[in-house]
Amino acid sequence: MAATISAPHMHAAAAESLLPFLSPGAKVLDIGSGSGYLTHVLAKLVEPGGKVVGVDHIQGLVDLAKGNLGKSADGRELLSSGRVIIVKADGRLGWKEGGPYDAIHVGAAAAEAHSALLEQLKAPGRAFPLTRPTRMFIPVMENRFSQHIWVIDKKEDGTVERKKDMGVNYVLLTNAPKE
Repeated sequence: MAATISAPHMHAAAAESLLPFLSPGAKVLDIGSGSGYLTHVLAKLVEPGGKVVGVDHIQGLVDLAKGNLGKSADGRELLSSGRVIIVKADGRLGWKEGGPYDAIHVGAAAAEAHSALLEQLKAPGRAFPLTRPTRMFIPVMENRFSQHIWVIDKKEDGTVERKKDMGVNYVLLTNAPKE
């Protein structure tokens, strides 16, 4: 299993960017959950009543995240209560079963800001009326040599605002390797 973990300062940047959207009871999607570290942090930030879905496309990383969460009593409680779930899936497609989400974090560089992910952010409507915007934090490839964080907000009126943030260097959001 070959994988990397994002630099701690990038986890901090992601958490800081998403923090205004991580209120008690919020639902969060963590694409490329890897070791489970940021998934656990996000879960603590949406207590009480919040839920975080971690997604990875490599079974070994799903197992690693669950194992790391299981090392503490707090992590075991998050898993057993269902406030954190870790699933194996194609992160480019998100995890509709757990949505819609107040915040989405993507921990690998995408070829684009995938529409399937944007659609899983809460939007105004009768079923999920918005009282505030929702946000996606996603590194996007600009060309072979350039990546930037894009902060994408879905506003209360349903409009989408995209802001190019800092230059970064993430692993690519790809197909699952052959197992």
